[in-house]
Amino acid sequence: MRFPVFLHLAPVVFSLLFVSSCNKPEETANLIKHDKNSPEMSAKNIDVLFSDSGKIQARILSPLLNRYGGNDPYLEFPNGFKIFMYDSVQAISSTITGNRGIRKEVSRTMEAWGNVVVRNEKKNEQLNTEHLLWEENKHKISSDVKVKITTQDKILFGDSMESNESFTNYSISNVTGQMTVKKDSL
Repeated sequence: MRFPVFLHLAPVVFSLLFVSSCNKPEETANLIKHDKNSPEMSAKNIDVLFSDSGKIQARILSPLLNRYGGNDPYLEFPNGFKIFMYDSVQAISSTITGNRGIRKEVSRTMEAWGNVVVRNEKKNEQLNTEHLLWEENKHKISSDVKVKITTQDKILFGDSMESNESFTNYSISNVTGQMTVKKDSL
């Protein structure tokens, strides 16, 4: 004979109520208190998929995720992260990695710091910088610090840059570097 689930849980619930009723009220109150500067939630070794109409758009991996609430809730990736962006046929189009990141939920922006690498997997091009801003609503990434862009035939350096989020169309300010130029293109 199968017992309803609540009958199986009744001893557990009863013992929890009994144990918690033995505590002093001050101790229970201290257990419930929450430091406003600490995260509301933490998760280790996360693997999150973002999809729209059944199609995967992005995947985020991180060893630690902290979520903070309040008027401007945000997610923090204090130990690094890796984002995979997918195209319409579910192939990885670009990746973004960094040593630390924060994603603001209301403004839908993400900032990354420390050894930030953006790769366009289809064109085999790579951006290296120390700070990156990703504006999800505008589908744009930018960096306001020194950048290095490596392509199959050149390495470019600049003081800042802007690009679409798939890193297929970018502009660099104060660009320097070595480029291969064909003789007939001069």
